[in-house]
Amino acid sequence: MALDLTTLLPKRDDTVVGTMARGLVGSEILRIAAEIRELTAQGRKVCNLTVGDFSPREFPIPAQLGQGIAAALQAGETNYPPSDGVLELRQSVQRLYERALGLKYPMEGIVIAGGARPIIYGTYRTLLDPGDTVIYPVPSWNNNHYTHMMGARDIVVVTEADHGFMPTVEQLAPHLSSARMLCLCSPLNPTGTMITPEALKAICERIVAENRARKERNQRPLILMYDQIYWTLSFGRVKHVTPVELVPEMAHYTVFVDGISKSFAATGVRVGWGVGPPSIISRMRDVIGHVGAWAPKAEQIAVARALEDVPGTAAFMETMNRQLKERLEALHQGFARMREAGLPVRAIEPQGAIYLSVQFDLVGKAGLKGNDDIRKLLLDKASFAVVPFQAFGLKEDTGWFRLSVGAASLAEIREALPRVEAALRATLGGS
Repeated sequence: MALDLTTLLPKRDDTVVGTMARGLVGSEILRIAAEIRELTAQGRKVCNLTVGDFSPREFPIPAQLGQGIAAALQAGETNYPPSDGVLELRQSVQRLYERALGLKYPMEGIVIAGGARPIIYGTYRTLLDPGDTVIYPVPSWNNNHYTHMMGARDIVVVTEADHGFMPTVEQLAPHLSSARMLCLCSPLNPTGTMITPEALKAICERIVAENRARKERNQRPLILMYDQIYWTLSFGRVKHVTPVELVPEMAHYTVFVDGISKSFAATGVRVGWGVGPPSIISRMRDVIGHVGAWAPKAEQIAVARALEDVPGTAAFMETMNRQLKERLEALHQGFARMREAGLPVRAIEPQGAIYLSVQFDLVGKAGLKGNDDIRKLLLDKASFAVVPFQAFGLKEDTGWFRLSVGAASLAEIREALPRVEAALRATLGGS
């Protein structure tokens, strides 16, 4: 007879965990997503625009990638990979960056991991000591949680919709002298917006000037973590750019976060990479190795071969971008029509990634006190599931939400928009 521990063990007891774990806040996105799963399990039809993921039904991974993984497993590629990644994949990433971004990095500047998250964690862990300062804009993804885990200090820069929720050099400049790391992401999760070349160049020039002064004082440099995991998903007027192409001296101070999770709709395949100065990447390799955060060997081999299929990859991405753009534009146009009809909503024109930023300007109206009230209204009255910007570090109730289209069909989106409009009209009509 098994020993039944289901009633003996408490579900939560903060007296047995450390200070860091006790203060770590769980993901608001995953909490909302769990609520949606429960509703759908009960038979409720919901237009789910919450989790930044892809439905394999709507966006299957490239056929050659799936076949490559199966072939590598059949060939017995099931043992440990090298701690910095399979050489074949690192070479493929090197060629990809040279071919697509015009940046040829040394092999020692490339490390492979089990997705982009270990690269972000590895960057934080490699660079920061407790008490060091991290600058990051909000809304942005998880920088607040990583900063907490490192025992670091944060300087939070609240961005504005008029600048596409991207920080300006004027906002950042007063803080650069005290920081060890600056975190930027473009295209940005959660907003689907992209930083302009002019804005990024101005920021990079300030970083270079700051680091020249630090070098004279024999101080550690300010490092830019540049998360470009969505860079292949861009379809607006703004062109994706990198810090290093704009200001070549930034090669000394930039760590790229990248991988296949978004470009191949392969969030569960778990292959990512970091690219940057070998002096940083070599230490990150050790961090990732000690926590066992490498990508499975079979997946690495398959990804290497998929990246080398340049025509096949280009065709896949062209189709995927077109389908994402259709969904994002359907949402954007739907909210534009509602705005023209006098409803208090606005959306930023889609630029990249899988997200649309939409503001429901309802705080203080019809008894709605904040974003969570708006979220519940949309879910209850329109079966329309979205995530408030509070899940991305923004504290204020501004009415802004992230809408993620990777798991919804175009038909679902088109069917949902009239429900949203009806819910808004009914709510405001009763205010």
